Amino acid sequence: MAGPLGASSPTPAPWADTHPWPGDYARATDSGRPQDLARCPPCGPLSWLKQSASVSPLGLGKSVRCPAPAAFENGIYTPRLGSHPVGGNLSFECEHGFTLRGSPVRYCRPNGMWDGETAVCDDGASHCPNPGVSVGTVRTGSSFDLGDKVSYRCSSSNLVLTGSVERECQSDGVWSGTEPICRQPYSYDFPEDVVSALGISFTNLLGATNPTQKRKENLGRRIQIQRSGHLNLYLLLDASKSVSEQDFEVFKESAIFMVDRIFSFEIKVSVAVITFASRPKIIMSVLSEKSQNGMEVVGSLDSINYKDHENATGTNIYEALNSVYLMMNNQMNRVGMKTSAWQEIRHAIILLTDGKSNMGGSPKPAVDNIREILGIRQKRNDYLDIYAIGVGKLDVDWKELNELGSKKDGERHAFILQDAKAVQQVFEHMLDVSKLTDTICGVGNMSANASDQERTPWHVTFKPKNKETCRGSLISDQWVLTAAHCFHDTQMEDRHLWRVSVGDPASQHGKEFLVEEAFIAPGFNVHAKKSQGISEFYADDIALLKLAQKVKMSTHARPICLPCTVEANMALRRSPGGTCKEHETELLTQQKIPAHFVALNGKKLNVNLRTGPERMSCIEAVSRNKNLFPSLTNVSEVVTDQFLCSGMEGDDNPCKGESGGAVFLERRYRFFQVGLVSWGLYDPCHGLSNKNSRRKPPYGVQPRDFHVNLFRLQPWLRQHLGGVLSFLPL
Repeated sequence: MAGPLGASSPTPAPWADTHPWPGDYARATDSGRPQDLARCPPCGPLSWLKQSASVSPLGLGKSVRCPAPAAFENGIYTPRLGSHPVGGNLSFECEHGFTLRGSPVRYCRPNGMWDGETAVCDDGASHCPNPGVSVGTVRTGSSFDLGDKVSYRCSSSNLVLTGSVERECQSDGVWSGTEPICRQPYSYDFPEDVVSALGISFTNLLGATNPTQKRKENLGRRIQIQRSGHLNLYLLLDASKSVSEQDFEVFKESAIFMVDRIFSFEIKVSVAVITFASRPKIIMSVLSEKSQNGMEVVGSLDSINYKDHENATGTNIYEALNSVYLMMNNQMNRVGMKTSAWQEIRHAIILLTDGKSNMGGSPKPAVDNIREILGIRQKRNDYLDIYAIGVGKLDVDWKELNELGSKKDGERHAFILQDAKAVQQVFEHMLDVSKLTDTICGVGNMSANASDQERTPWHVTFKPKNKETCRGSLISDQWVLTAAHCFHDTQMEDRHLWRVSVGDPASQHGKEFLVEEAFIAPGFNVHAKKSQGISEFYADDIALLKLAQKVKMSTHARPICLPCTVEANMALRRSPGGTCKEHETELLTQQKIPAHFVALNGKKLNVNLRTGPERMSCIEAVSRNKNLFPSLTNVSEVVTDQFLCSGMEGDDNPCKGESGGAVFLERRYRFFQVGLVSWGLYDPCHGLSNKNSRRKPPYGVQPRDFHVNLFRLQPWLRQHLGGVLSFLPL
């Protein structure tokens, strides 16, 4: 940020390069922040997971080991042990004439699973690639031409097989089904295991076993989030005696998250809730109008009780799934089997269970009936997904769980996860929002392996005169909100030189847009109070850019929600007829409000916005800074009520160059911009060329950061955006 002109501080950089920080000090974050984990050398972005669970999984007191290979065709592996300890490695090499696919070195993780990809030595001579032999399995079948089949079993009776027992070489050169994995009964999945198993990662299952497979529209079929059609989500919660009451509460917590998240997309969705033990109990049916109301569904989940099934000790998964089939049958009869209203419904069944079915016989006939009534065949495969998930410290029947989950090429739908937080990560991966191409606001990808731009798809970079200067936020498909001071000493007639870089899945650096119009708040004048000894003043530090073209919405480019709009009202799930004041009350009532901004390197950093008495404590640091404000007697002369304050203990501080970026909150899994980064007392990036580095303030320096409060600039926003966004009454 540029400093007060005349302050005894480093010489300010040219204004357009700056984010106004009095004294040219700027913003940053202390180096202990969570995102530093992503840079942990040498083991890569997920290494923290490997280091986080050295204890025995599931708390069962077993010594955790990874299985050993039973065979490795056309190559050698080392070391040769009966099983491998956590932290041990396996190395693979191919014989002459064969090419190694997959991971040459694999690491035994704390969950009893190998990291990386199945190593395969292949000569590429067959119609389908060599499917390999995953660690711990034994394969029957060595011919890989069209129509050939291979089958698998585990090398030890102590291991359980998940994935497909049999696979067939298909005409497109791809093996049917899912790669089989043999694992210890006590093993569990890390969220990133599930990513690859769902067919989303193209570096694991596909890279190892289907290297010739190209990205296809029907690959990685997840729960499609789209405007057309309708989604039925069936949540089945196991309340039998083999599931403890504590684990049932984890099921409930996981289910509530799923419901809250699915309704956050404002799509046509109906949710069924069924608990079961010896018999199922329908808590909510998709036939009920209430099933389309997120608050009603969450209320029904809150009300369910583990003790509802206390006199029924068995586990009857067949009856639970059959109740879903009967529900589907009733709905089909109601709307008509041949109508598009029925044919276009997509169905996702999520079974939270330990898989210990001991009543009612095999659940498979119920699954077969469901597939039949939905007409599931090759071209309609993505109209049904069945996920079988164990959560918590469960002693899971892996075989049963594996049989229950859908079997789709290159995917797996059965998992066991340690806690509800892991379920949140996995559920985020189950959702495919790529077809959600309208301008729904405030949708960010919350999953662990999402890119920074996918997490904050509204974030843009503004470059006057081809020089990176400020940040901004998409607030519609054609409008960007940023800071007025970014234009200081910039000629408006140079607009043809300006560039706004917006996220683009096809480009690491985004797509550049020209600016058609720029609107700067007329009240902005950095020198307005110079005669009062205040060398820099940032009231009305706000501007709007209209892009020359509309932005194509994608997972990398979506607008953020602006409070006081109909769009934000829907995202907050408030009833129609709300007011701007109600939004301010909901979003900014606490004295200490957790919020975020985006750093130079694209990471999301954390601040706490202060209101009420907390705000008074926050802004007092300005009057104590005699270097910057030597004669200031009233802090409100500098920090007007237009500004939100942050930067106290525990906060990250923005840097010079991060001006204009959104200051935003998360509510109901949607994101709302309440402010924009304007100015501050300390620049933690000053003198540093590395975008990933920030300095802590020296002893005695009190960093504070000030953000334009969008609730205080409503008249100006409405003047320019009245035809773009639908505003609520003040």
